[in-house]
Amino acid sequence: MMFTTNPMQQLSLYTGAVSRSISPENPRGEKGCGGMSVDGPAHHAARDLGQGWKVSPYVNIEAGQTHTLADIDGAGAIRHIWLTCAGLTARNAILRMYWDDAAVPSVECPLGDFFCNAYLPEYRHLSSLAVCVNPRNGLNCYFEMPFRKNARITLENCSGGTCTVYFQIDYVLCEIPDNAGYFHAQFHRSNPLPYKSVHTLLEGASGHGQYIGTYMAWGVNNNGWWGEGEIKFYLDGDDDFPTVCGTGTEDYFCGAYNFDNGGYEEFHTPYSGMIPHPTDQTYKSQKRFSLYRFHITDPVYFSENCRVTIQALGWRSGGRYLPLQDDISSVAYWYQDKPIVRQPALPDQDGLEII
Repeated sequence: MMFTTNPMQQLSLYTGAVSRSISPENPRGEKGCGGMSVDGPAHHAARDLGQGWKVSPYVNIEAGQTHTLADIDGAGAIRHIWLTCAGLTARNAILRMYWDDAAVPSVECPLGDFFCNAYLPEYRHLSSLAVCVNPRNGLNCYFEMPFRKNARITLENCSGGTCTVYFQIDYVLCEIPDNAGYFHAQFHRSNPLPYKSVHTLLEGASGHGQYIGTYMAWGVNNNGWWGEGEIKFYLDGDDDFPTVCGTGTEDYFCGAYNFDNGGYEEFHTPYSGMIPHPTDQTYKSQKRFSLYRFHITDPVYFSENCRVTIQALGWRSGGRYLPLQDDISSVAYWYQDKPIVRQPALPDQDGLEII
């Protein structure tokens, strides 16, 4: 069985990969074992129809509990994750992914932020090649996630009540080549960003790898334009100055001139987008933005280590830059040749909450 990437030109190739899928209807992803439940949470709705008629379409996760969404043995790659839930906001569920018996999660991130929607349950459509959020709160991820021994995905319910989660994880069992990296995602929040400081997007990435994407939830605390800051990629031992340095926040997210076309203009493309979140001038008084940039055709490669930061700059009198103290959250997505050995500690629930 061969491993292959999945652009459209690969669709006609026979690789010998074996398709599997995990959902509440087949929690182990076993061959020929989908829809076998006779006593699932929807058994009452299916009581006139019996086995095979949507008896276990979801799971309930009690307050404070962690549910294992997937536990896969063998070598393979996750190709697609779909998930939706009730009873949770974007920040009171934590998604974690572990590869090959690693003790530290390679992905540790609030659920909504991982799917580029920090401001859930306020649904906002998002369309890209890597992440799609479709009506209504249909969360989809298409990043390929290889593993060589096993894969484990968990979801922690940090809310005060029971949450209902529907999900499907589609994957293949196949051989994985030596040069296939492990998928990672890292969350950071600066609230507020200290004066004259920079926001860290990524720290601790090491070995051979490539940086493949950024999501940011940006809450503005000043009047005026907020995106003059530069993104900086410190690669392979860079210290004071980076190898890759951008020209401005909107430029990095592939826009220009403040995204201002008679006002902020929302856009979605396969690789980048910006979503302004509406205010009501009374209670939702602050401007907030979701921004994504996926390096699908232009990964940033490193062979030793990688650190990524972004400045927050506006304007003050006299045509001078103003270091901003905004509420900034981010998710960095990358691959590296070994699972990460340390992730930064997540804030507690009060530190994660968006107010």
